[in-house]
Amino acid sequence: MLFMIIYTWEPGQRDALIKRRTEKKGPSLAEGVQKIHEWLDAGGGRGFMVFETNDPRVIMTSIMGWDDLLKVEVVSLLDVTEIFPTEKGKS
Repeated sequence: MLFMIIYTWEPGQRDALIKRRTEKKGPSLAEGVQKIHEWLDAGGGRGFMVFETNDPRVIMTSIMGWDDLLKVEVVSLLDVTEIFPTEKGKS
């Protein structure tokens, strides 16, 4: 199953966030979570990560320890073709 994490930070947290990400060499991922991709908002202050996992509880383990720097929202993602089969093959 796919999940998107939307995270935001206050301008005053930017340097601390950069330092922690550099020290950890990226986000800490719990076992069973595969990061698909990550994007940053060009305007700053917000990022997006898409993960795949069979156990949504491990997403919570992966984001713990960042709540002092980030506000995090987790969204489950469904392929539109699973809901609307007529969308298959359309781009």
